[in-house]
Amino acid sequence: MVNIIKTPSRFKNRIGKFAVHRSERCTSCGKCVTVCPYSVFVKAGDKMLRPKSYLCSGLKCAESEKGCVKNCPAGALSVAVNPNYKVLGDYRWTPDLIVSTWYQAETGELPYMEIESDSGNSGGGLDRIRIKARPKESIDPKKVDMRINLNKRNDGRPSLIIDMPIYGGGMSFGSISESTMIGRAKNAAAWNTLTCTGEGGYPEALHPYDNHVITQVATGLFGVREETIQRVRMVEFKYAQGAKPGLGGHLLGDKVTEAVARMRESVKGNPLFSPFPFHSVYSIEDHKKHVDWIKHINPKTLVSTKVSTPTDVEMVAVGSYYAGAHVIHIDGSYGGTGAAPEIAKKNIAMPIDYAINKTHRFLTQEGIRDKITLIASGGLRTAHDIFKAIALGADGVVIGTSEMVALECLRCKNCESGRGCARGIATTDPLLGVMFSVDWAFQRMYNLYASFDKQLRKLVAAAGCSSVTEVVGRTELLLHLDYENNENKDKDG
Repeated sequence: MVNIIKTPSRFKNRIGKFAVHRSERCTSCGKCVTVCPYSVFVKAGDKMLRPKSYLCSGLKCAESEKGCVKNCPAGALSVAVNPNYKVLGDYRWTPDLIVSTWYQAETGELPYMEIESDSGNSGGGLDRIRIKARPKESIDPKKVDMRINLNKRNDGRPSLIIDMPIYGGGMSFGSISESTMIGRAKNAAAWNTLTCTGEGGYPEALHPYDNHVITQVATGLFGVREETIQRVRMVEFKYAQGAKPGLGGHLLGDKVTEAVARMRESVKGNPLFSPFPFHSVYSIEDHKKHVDWIKHINPKTLVSTKVSTPTDVEMVAVGSYYAGAHVIHIDGSYGGTGAAPEIAKKNIAMPIDYAINKTHRFLTQEGIRDKITLIASGGLRTAHDIFKAIALGADGVVIGTSEMVALECLRCKNCESGRGCARGIATTDPLLGVMFSVDWAFQRMYNLYASFDKQLRKLVAAAGCSSVTEVVGRTELLLHLDYENNENKDKDG
């Protein structure tokens, strides 16, 4: 097990929720240094340095009787919400969630600041679901079993047990930098879980992490080779992505560098399209041929089917089971990076909170729920989101954007354009791609996973469960605010 190591921001001017202002009335007495418990203020000799505003816990602390504002003899201090902070993110990835994820990636702990770290402000979906408070049980969170089995078929193929109910989603070489990709793989190995290559091929740098990599076979078949399929313990067919179902994929020519073109066996500078759908698959029987193909090439690998969430997603899941898949990975709307069109994310696929329970219940009714692993993704941002998804019926979840935010993604949504991410995360530009090291990326993601693991263990233990598998489908542990409000109205009426 790797230790949590504090991994600060790589940028000098860090963004925090609060801005601490010191006026000219300051006498450099240093009272604020002794009062503040968070090291916001630093005195160097006879001079006060600029306040480290990103460490400020908030307005309540600053304006309390023991706070810096009330205790400044010269009345020189004031604290307000940082105006730069207000322009971050959107209703789903709020500024609070972004900064909270940054803090967890830096320290492995939840932030002490006055910010909402559990849910967003979208007004729907998982943001309208709450985890019910329960009496404290005698279960020690540290002893909670977080492992899940990805092979429930008992079909003679190896079991694949990962140590936490989370693994990394598909992000291709071409959409993200190599440092990002290797950092994700190194993190997956450290947690004994998995990460996915996406559909951009299998870079040689991932070889040391073969046992923790899922290689993806998508409609463009970019970089798909027999030798790469033979290297991994799980292969994923991607039929559709929840953020843009029915649209396929598009990598703009600016991101198709020489290295990307070589990996995808294409031409530098030419845009690349992944069609929708597989033109070799128009039925479950066709899908079974695909699954059999992979099983024949690699007798030791498992097969996952990644699909979007249409209204009949439960029928797709059943069909995938009978085609021979071990994992059905349903990807709801609101997932994806800034490369996914907003109009598609908000208007096509079913939100994942509806799709999970619908699929779980139907698989149960069909008598096959205990024979296939249900994995969910699509807009899961926090440990609370992960717990909600499992309580709705998923065995585990896939996250992607949270890993990018851990690397200080701003959610500016310029992932696909020009040279890509200005922060070096979602880019193929060789100059931008070296803005951070693999070790820095790994440690930030490792710390985030550590924070998620700690929170999930507490939630599972509080639910009276000794393993995360006991939470699957336990919808009584959740409360939907819309139904709660309707019940209260009925009582009042």
